[in-house]
Amino acid sequence: MKIPLPSYFLTAALSLTAVGFSTAQTASRIEKLASQPTLQSEIAMDEIVISAPLDRPLFQQAQATSVLTGQPLNLAIEPSLGQTLARLPGVSSSYFGPAASRPIIRGLDGDRVRILQNGLNTIDASSASPDHAVSFDVANLKSVEVIRGPATLLYGSNAIGGVVNAIDGRIVDEKLDGTIRGSMGGRFSSVDSGYQSNAMLEGGWKGLAFHVEAFTRAAEDFHIPGNARTVGEQERNPLPAGDLEPSKNVPNSHLRSEGVSGGLSYVWEGGFVGFAWTEFHSLYGSPAEPSVFIDLNQTRLDVRGAFYKPLPRIKEISYRFAWSDYEHVEYEDGMDNTVFKNDGYDARVEVKHEKIAGMEGVVGFQSDRSDFLIAGAEAFLPPNITQSNSLFFFEDITRGPLSFQFGGRYDHISVEALDNDVFGPARSRTFDNFSGSVGVVFNPNDEYSAAFTVTHAERAPTSQELYANGAHLATNTFEVGNADLGVESSLGFDLNLRKRTGWVTGSVSGYYNRYNDFIGQFPTGVMVDTDGDLIGDTPEYAYTAVAAQFIGAELETTFHLLHPVTTEQQATTNLNWEFKADAVRARDASTGRSLPRIPPFHLSSALIVERGPFGAKLEGIYAAPQARVAASEFGTDSYFLVNLTLSYRVVQGPTTIDLYVKGMNLTNEDAREHTSFLKERVPLPGRGIVAGMKMTF
Repeated sequence: MKIPLPSYFLTAALSLTAVGFSTAQTASRIEKLASQPTLQSEIAMDEIVISAPLDRPLFQQAQATSVLTGQPLNLAIEPSLGQTLARLPGVSSSYFGPAASRPIIRGLDGDRVRILQNGLNTIDASSASPDHAVSFDVANLKSVEVIRGPATLLYGSNAIGGVVNAIDGRIVDEKLDGTIRGSMGGRFSSVDSGYQSNAMLEGGWKGLAFHVEAFTRAAEDFHIPGNARTVGEQERNPLPAGDLEPSKNVPNSHLRSEGVSGGLSYVWEGGFVGFAWTEFHSLYGSPAEPSVFIDLNQTRLDVRGAFYKPLPRIKEISYRFAWSDYEHVEYEDGMDNTVFKNDGYDARVEVKHEKIAGMEGVVGFQSDRSDFLIAGAEAFLPPNITQSNSLFFFEDITRGPLSFQFGGRYDHISVEALDNDVFGPARSRTFDNFSGSVGVVFNPNDEYSAAFTVTHAERAPTSQELYANGAHLATNTFEVGNADLGVESSLGFDLNLRKRTGWVTGSVSGYYNRYNDFIGQFPTGVMVDTDGDLIGDTPEYAYTAVAAQFIGAELETTFHLLHPVTTEQQATTNLNWEFKADAVRARDASTGRSLPRIPPFHLSSALIVERGPFGAKLEGIYAAPQARVAASEFGTDSYFLVNLTLSYRVVQGPTTIDLYVKGMNLTNEDAREHTSFLKERVPLPGRGIVAGMKMTF
């Protein structure tokens, strides 16, 4: 169902009306925000990490974590989640055009990276194929948290590579008695004639609180520096006689999305309870197939609440539940061709306890279910049901400057392929996964911290890895599952060093992960047609388990050239030099050959100037050539992007307006992401200007 545009105009009108009724409490909050620099560093060491088991700041986390919030998030926003996060250390993008792009963490993607909304699964089809969009937009997010490395302890088997938690605040969990607050935003991009507008409004009275928000986003085919296809791709796959090479723009890369959400909650001294209803719609083209576009719809219900100190020694009992009705239709030449459906839920209960025998922690239960269906001409997977029930715990023992952390999780997972005329009789597999982690955090003072963790994680194979048998045209492969696959397990070591004050601040991390039975798609050397017959032009890829090793490092540091950072309020005049870098090497431990689509070395450097309400950032982003490739994979050249951001903050009473303009890819570089299935056919956008504003009241 396409959402009518009048709902957005109504929300915008409500937001404008509310400006005049904002309370002194809101004014105080915003004026405090307005006194901060307009281009804050993304290294938010003191941000509380909501995705973590205990309410601790990033500075005290054992795992490598990034928090993107406030103005850095506003300036980083792109049409997709993957591109929004792609400049964080250790994070890349699957980049399947502007609409469909998932984050890749430390070289791991798909089902190994769990994408969450407020701590619960998105319940969509984005992990099944790179051309499937994530089922929410980034426009109204309050923050995004990225946990790099295994996070199976809290979030289950699908988080063996990491977690991305998008926090939107649709369920208000604090008293807003007599308060009205909100935001409005808009942006325009020249490279695709794109625009985005969004609005949020929330308030409360006598414990009741409401939250409404809406957004709309649209873009045409985006411009590129030259030809869409590489020279190598043109030589290997010449176009039919008379056809012209796509040039200067990428055909069928347009998009249109809109969404609306409303929530209601009740807050009292001892807790809160609330719900939110969300409708999301997206219509976008697939750059891989010029005649294909996808019409995506999701209806989602979220329920969340907590009881504070309900019993002796119990700090909090929290609960959350999400239900989703997801469907997208893939149209080819104007006719509906294939339908993807995912109906399911995700529910969890957590009990946080005070210190008992010196241990503070949390125990919890989680249950989730997915009823997944593909029907139509390109169905490559039988209808299936995945059900998971889990128990987990996490404990922390602090002794002086040392914090010892440990935990465990048990998952019982069933993956059932239903009886189907095309794929045969019903089949079922069950798995019992055990994961555990031990870590230590050393805080010698308020300036430094060091953390070391050892993690054993297990992941059950997905329905796609077990039962796939068909042509997957988006990736130009014929997928063959393996119903005998076992549990994928890993042993990982992670070291993190952080510094939050002084002339130099930032973090550096290193990691090593050894996988047993790492499940991947590998070519069989056989060429088939779309029905799987042996004569054809589609390469067959089979899901196979191999031993694998991942080793890498990440750097994020800022040199403060005018004065050191302290724990007090940040100065409003700053000159900072920021560096980010990441590298990962992933290979088959038996053959030494690289695994497919592993990110190359990345390095970025930025000079940031902040003076009162004005901010400027000149940034260079380098991606090294990637010559370490898997079988049947091609390498990619290096690229260097130059970006410039200017921002200005206007404060008028309780209202703050952030204005910005960004020059993107100013040298019009032909840049291609090695992690993309489309790297030979679709480059990153060319030179363009983005102008936008965000008003908060």
